[in-house]
Amino acid sequence: MKNQICTGVFALFFLLLVTKWSSVEAQTCQPSGKIRGSKAPPGQCYKENDSDCCVQGKLYTIYKCSPQVSGHTKAKLTINSFEKGGDGDGPSECDNQYHSDDTPVVALSTGWFNNKQRCLNYITIYGNGRSVQAKVVDECESTMGCDADHDYQPPCPNNIVDASKAVWKALGIPESDWGDLDISWPDA
Repeated sequence: MKNQICTGVFALFFLLLVTKWSSVEAQTCQPSGKIRGSKAPPGQCYKENDSDCCVQGKLYTIYKCSPQVSGHTKAKLTINSFEKGGDGDGPSECDNQYHSDDTPVVALSTGWFNNKQRCLNYITIYGNGRSVQAKVVDECESTMGCDADHDYQPPCPNNIVDASKAVWKALGIPESDWGDLDISWPDA
């Protein structure tokens, strides 16, 4: 009888362990494929905020997912202009409006943007020992790029929070260091 209970407990423990491991494995975000870069026509890739332009023939990884959002989701903060004529390309996807670079707004990688589910919601960004709340107004496209619709810029990695200058200022980052910062964020 004692052996049957021990065997049953061991089997249950093993089943729980396998189930937990499987669910963690299912939550990982793997690349969805690659796209080939094309060269922008003259004047078609804006270099504001040190934006990259696609390189002819280079393969760029694309993602349909992003890492799972947690209490402190790790991400890369990048800089973007949401103003008309800025490197953000067009009006924001959430409200079809342009936004002042003096307003704390962000674009999230495709998976985190989640088919507009986070549109016009706020996230809290933690970095440099400070925090700031920013409104989600756009998608940083992780599944497409290197074309006219995307300003001939590469697809975003799957872990990007692309932020206005106001976010960088609120985090106290010197302007000479703007562009790439390790941060964390939860939904606000």
